Parts: sequence; structure tokens; C-alpha cells
Amino acid sequence: MSEIIRKYFPDLTGSQITIISKLEEVYSQWNTRINVISRKDFDNFYTHHVLHSLAIAKIIRFREGTRVLDAGTGGGFPGIPLAIMFPGVRFFLLDSIAKKIKVVSSVADELGLKNVIPVRKRIEEETGRYEFIVSRAVMAFPELVKLTRKNISRDKAGESRNGLICLKGGDLSEELLPFSDKAIVNDISSFFPEPWFESKKIVYLPL
Repeated sequence: MSEIIRKYFPDLTGSQITIISKLEEVYSQWNTRINVISRKDFDNFYTHHVLHSLAIAKIIRFREGTRVLDAGTGGGFPGIPLAIMFPGVRFFLLDSIAKKIKVVSSVADELGLKNVIPVRKRIEEETGRYEFIVSRAVMAFPELVKLTRKNISRDKAGESRNGLICLKGGDLSEELLPFSDKAIVNDISSFFPEPWFESKKIVYLPL
């Protein structure tokens, strides 16, 4: 099923394709020990997890040397797929749960991803600065902004303004009300027409 990634990202290198094709096997092995992905959802691994994560690459091209924090990475999404897509960018994958960070660290090692730095910490405790923070629906958007605003660097990293990029789903009108004049919302269905993406969105908030 990794073919679906190549379908939407035809410019991937041979090395990137090789790594992406290994993802399902590596995660499958870990998932038998630690349930980082719902077992009933694992049949949709490449669509629901890898492609969903890579939707971010449809709205932004991170410049080499950029520092990106994946806040509440869980099993490594969206950070691991993005690290494959942008090998010259450093991705710091943060989670407070030790077993999830163990999975992230081992997956990165098995795939040879030198640009992944696992961080076991609560986001409230993180003091580092990053050009971008990415996240996959770990909490309500206003709460996420409140917790991560302190971590956004003021040094511009490229054409796009530094900020928060979040994968969300459903009706966001109430969540985004405080940011209606700043937040940029993209429907993922405009990039990937698969039915599962119909209600999925990317929210980019320049900070």
C-alpha cells in the first residue's frame, strides 16, 4: 500500500521510497508489543497515518536546517513521515509517555533516520525554540497554542512565517474562532480525494 504515497509524491527519491516501504513492517512489529496504532486501523496504515502526516508537505516545504517540534508525537506521527520527506530538517519528537518515545527512537534507528531526535517530556516543560511546531490533534487548538507559543522561534526559517501546523478533523469553527483573522485552513481532501480525508484539515497559524 506504500504505492499511495508514491502516487501523491512522485518526486520521492529511491532511498525515500525504500524507507517508506519499510514503515508498515517496522510498526507492525512494534504494534504487537506496544499498541501505538489502533489494531483495527492498522490495515489503513499508509492512508490514515503516513499519507495523513504527509499532507503537511502539501502546504509547506521546510528549508534545510529548520528545527521542527512534533508536540505529542505518540507513535511518531506526523514526525516520522515528515522526517523521511525532509532529510535535511531536524525533527524533535516529543511525548511524555516513555513507551511511545521508546517506539519512536527504535523506529528511527531501524529506518536510519539521523534527523529524528526523540524527547521524553511534557510540552509544558519544553523550553527549546523551533521554527515550526507540528501536531496531530492532541488537544483543542486554543490549548495547543497556549502551550506551544513559547517554543516558536522568532528567527524566520524560510518563505513561510514560523508557526504552528496542526492536523485536525471535524467542525473547527468554535476552536478556531479566536484565530479567525490569522489561521489558514486547508482541506486535505483538496490534495487527497480518498473519502477518509473528507473532514480532515490542516490548520496553519503563523506566530
